[in-house]
Amino acid sequence: MAENLILRFESVTVVFSVLLNVFSTGVYGHQVPLIMWSSAGTPFPEASPAAGHIVSASQLSSYLWSALSSGPHTILLFQQEKLSIDDFTVFGGLYGNEEDGAFPNLKSALQASTSQLLLPSVSQLGSSSILQLLREQLLTNPLYVDPKSLADLHLNASEPALLVIQLSCSSGTDLRSSKKDLRRADQVIGDVLNIMKEQAIPYTAIYTAQRPSLVIREQSPDVQLVGRSLLQTEVYTPVQFSNTSNNTCILFWANNFTVSLFKTSWELQDLTSQTFAQVPQLNGSSCSGTDSRLSINYENVLGFKSFSVTFVMRLLYYTMSARKWFILDQILLQYDNQNATFNDTRNIYAPGEYSYRCESVSMSNNLLLNSNDNKWILSFRDFQIQGFSVTNGQFSYASDCASFFTPGIWMGLLISLMMLLILTYGLHMIMHVRTVDRFDDPKGPSISVPQNE
Repeated sequence: MAENLILRFESVTVVFSVLLNVFSTGVYGHQVPLIMWSSAGTPFPEASPAAGHIVSASQLSSYLWSALSSGPHTILLFQQEKLSIDDFTVFGGLYGNEEDGAFPNLKSALQASTSQLLLPSVSQLGSSSILQLLREQLLTNPLYVDPKSLADLHLNASEPALLVIQLSCSSGTDLRSSKKDLRRADQVIGDVLNIMKEQAIPYTAIYTAQRPSLVIREQSPDVQLVGRSLLQTEVYTPVQFSNTSNNTCILFWANNFTVSLFKTSWELQDLTSQTFAQVPQLNGSSCSGTDSRLSINYENVLGFKSFSVTFVMRLLYYTMSARKWFILDQILLQYDNQNATFNDTRNIYAPGEYSYRCESVSMSNNLLLNSNDNKWILSFRDFQIQGFSVTNGQFSYASDCASFFTPGIWMGLLISLMMLLILTYGLHMIMHVRTVDRFDDPKGPSISVPQNE
């Protein structure tokens, strides 16, 4: 029975793939800048990306390879806790004439360098994996240092070295404290560069951050506004889980995610912002070629100190359709050493290389049924998930849960049939119109009909 349903669903999917254009969902908001320069060597062979382009982890690896192939192999990685491209605009640009800017040492280093590269928007996934990328390309382990210990460290310019300098910042949110933090980080950069200059060691420096100081929400390109509207719908970024090779293998996104619990009455909590507006805790998640688990951990949900939602997915091969399909096997709720399981989720499935999307996933449309604890309700709006065959950290073509003959299609078909019947009846009436055989001429003799007496 399940194979027959999947076979019919596959035929509908093929029709949609012919009629619709393939699109992918972009990742918005979580980007950090990256500045790279060298004290010696030829200019980097690759030019800066176009404005507005978000550099992925694979593209960042290409940039690093090009820089290391032409520049020194002594790498200085300045990692700041928080940084955004707007920090350079607000607190003093790198190439302007600001006398009171927050980056005097960084500006001087860039002006003195013949090889430099500015990447305004690097995906947070790429920035978090930069240390691993440098380790793989240099074939050496990182060494965490500070300016005081760096002065006593004797480096050999002929051997590769990866030096990591952590630049911390305070938790202040006002502009004055933020500028002081950036000035303090810039001073550390200046001290390190002066030590390298004194030791006459050529270097390639990289300045980036672990996460953005300002998360920019952009409007999804498929959102259409009717008339004038002051309220915009906030578009969140998908939850991404990466394997040990730093390749994204699970994606999950929803425009709204709520959980309800019945105690003496129904209590509801919105988990949307805790899931998508920040980087969630994914402890317990895993992915392989046939099984994937996405476990999202929360705190203080509906009075429970620990709370987690786990999506269990499997990739199965069906002989009747001769292809692989991924199925959302179950959804597990774990709260303060208690469990609740949503087992009846077999209607959530898609081809193995596709993602699954549905406008609404809840108990009301029978896509999510609770089998062992009726006091829990999960509800998703604009739900999309993919547990296998994720490429470039983006969703694949979406297999939608909407049936082929939607109410709008039925209405269009009925109206078209009604118009066709009216047109056919009109043509039939026109084709059967007849005129008289003879006409009376008023200028000639009148028509006389002889009568026999």
